[in-house]
Amino acid sequence: MKTPAEWKTLFESSAFARQTNYSGPLGPEYNPSGTRLRLWAPTAQKVSVNLYRRGDGGACMGTLPLEQHGQGVWSVYLPGDQHGHYYTFTVEVDGTAYETGDPYARTAGVNGLRSMILDAPRIDPPDWNHDHRVIVPASRRTVWEVSVRDFSQDPACGVRNAWRGKFMAFTQKGTTLSSAGTFPTCLDYLKRLGVGYVQLMPIFDFGSVDESRPLTRQYNWGYDPTNYNVPEGSYSTDPTKGEVRVRECKEMIAALHAAGIGVIMDVVYNHMYRSENPLNSTVPYYFFRQNPDGSFSNGSGCGNEFASERPMARKYLIDSVLYWAQEYHIDGFRFDLMGLYDVDTMNELRAALDALPGGRSILMYGEPWQGGGSQLHRYEANKANLAMLSERIGIFCDNTRDVIKGGCFDAREPGYVEGKPGSFWDIGGAVAAWCRSDKLPAHSPSQIVSYVSAHDNFTLWDKLMLVRYARPEYTAADSAALAQNRLAAGIYLTCMGMPFMQAGEEFARTKKGQGNTYRSSPSLNRLDWKRAAQFHGLVDYYRGLLGLRAQFPRLSASDAASPAAIKFFSLEQPLVGWTLPAAPGDGAAWRALCVFYNPTEEEKRVHLPDGQWKLLSDGVSSALWKGPSRVCGGEVTLLPYSATIFGQVFSARYNKKSGPPLCAASHPIMS
Repeated sequence: MKTPAEWKTLFESSAFARQTNYSGPLGPEYNPSGTRLRLWAPTAQKVSVNLYRRGDGGACMGTLPLEQHGQGVWSVYLPGDQHGHYYTFTVEVDGTAYETGDPYARTAGVNGLRSMILDAPRIDPPDWNHDHRVIVPASRRTVWEVSVRDFSQDPACGVRNAWRGKFMAFTQKGTTLSSAGTFPTCLDYLKRLGVGYVQLMPIFDFGSVDESRPLTRQYNWGYDPTNYNVPEGSYSTDPTKGEVRVRECKEMIAALHAAGIGVIMDVVYNHMYRSENPLNSTVPYYFFRQNPDGSFSNGSGCGNEFASERPMARKYLIDSVLYWAQEYHIDGFRFDLMGLYDVDTMNELRAALDALPGGRSILMYGEPWQGGGSQLHRYEANKANLAMLSERIGIFCDNTRDVIKGGCFDAREPGYVEGKPGSFWDIGGAVAAWCRSDKLPAHSPSQIVSYVSAHDNFTLWDKLMLVRYARPEYTAADSAALAQNRLAAGIYLTCMGMPFMQAGEEFARTKKGQGNTYRSSPSLNRLDWKRAAQFHGLVDYYRGLLGLRAQFPRLSASDAASPAAIKFFSLEQPLVGWTLPAAPGDGAAWRALCVFYNPTEEEKRVHLPDGQWKLLSDGVSSALWKGPSRVCGGEVTLLPYSATIFGQVFSARYNKKSGPPLCAASHPIMS
């Protein structure tokens, strides 16, 4: 019997790679006349398939041996229509037998323990063949991150009871707060908000929620993969039937696409829930990075980490992503702990996505860090190696996050919006997507994901309150914190790059000061739709900024000349001001933007550049750009805690009824 260290030596040898690398299909290949099962298990002495009628319970109908073929592949042919039948494999390695699900399965029974053979077209939603990925212009590429569970768990969300916390909640139209017909919720709310994409926290089959039990007393974000190619059963209306989770996941995606919203999938290939999993039970140790003694490396902080540099592990990851992109029409992929993957794997994956029809529109970005020390001793897909990644692989920029709101690991540490001394120097770096800073390697501005909150750490609102108060009252409508919230949004939504927000940031979402709620109560994690209505003014502020940004495409440009074109003003500290001309022919609504940030509690006066400027947002109302022109020049007043935005008008000709091109004295921002 080999030791873990001996397995490591074998797996990393060139001879093993030559003998076992395989480029063909794996998993179930369904046909009405019969199904071929293929499994890559090069270290197995024996493999058999166990057949079941149900996804759980019931006796085994029979066991059949698989035949060994070249390159480590085993296969068996099952005659007849096998749709809806369940199976497991028994894999014998070094005298030990493991019963396991198929790591290449497309769906499964309850808790993913038994794999299911599926004829996908048979159970696809109506008109699924007409569904397609949404084409979102770069100027509208804004991402709203949410858990399927959180989206509709609130009883006041207006979604029918059977669909709350499920995929199907995204399909229900016309929902309103408490079904009163006033404030829109869920899908209608999203359409009104104006985001380009919804990023769904893990929707593949994860192990930290027991699908056989009611959801009311259990909760987890789902960063605990069990089956990478299978939708999560607890998000379906019937987790015991493998076809239901597939169909309902597709119905959710189709509904978002029909609303003009792209779907980004949060993928967690960096580790699996337990070391006892379909990959490790099929080829023990191969798919997971090892320490010198052969034990599992733990760069994920979760007990194991995926060995993306090993050829068949890399193939598995790439095949899985391509499967979701093709079968589920996914619009983008967000990689958890992307720093645990090697650069070559990520670039190969980007090229493989690009080769799909319309694949260049598929977004790809991730967290450029690890969760602990790793045995990946080659080029990691992290910030330090950003220049080695494809220019269309983005990264979450914690530099932007921390300079705006303060460090995420220290609740009391302030950032620019809370008055941290000296922080204004780095705000300019954030505005230019760090393309004019030595803090990041050379990169495209579009590679930067600009954000101030995500599911990890404190919500933006809680962070603001923790900095301001020793004992915050999180549910209060604190006027100063609201102004700082607007300022934070005003900054990152005018930075170059792609904006990203945690669901509910736009209505002061609170988790009562808890920074890591991955397994907290459903009531703490769910979106509070009553709070969304209460803070509708803040929602409208985000909505206006999203619309404004879409009117000025250069903020989302990918070329190096665009950040270089930003001109910063010399202003009284800690004020920041800058202008950016529109790119020729890009359809911008204004010749240039002029933006000022005031993080103080006092009004400040500044001078506009020469020319005529329309007030677009004053830091309280971000929808002024939609109304009649307020054209001004000269000296203007910035409100406390405000991001004030002006657009340079294209022509000096004005309607006679609007008066001369002067500042409107009646408006609070103007002198």
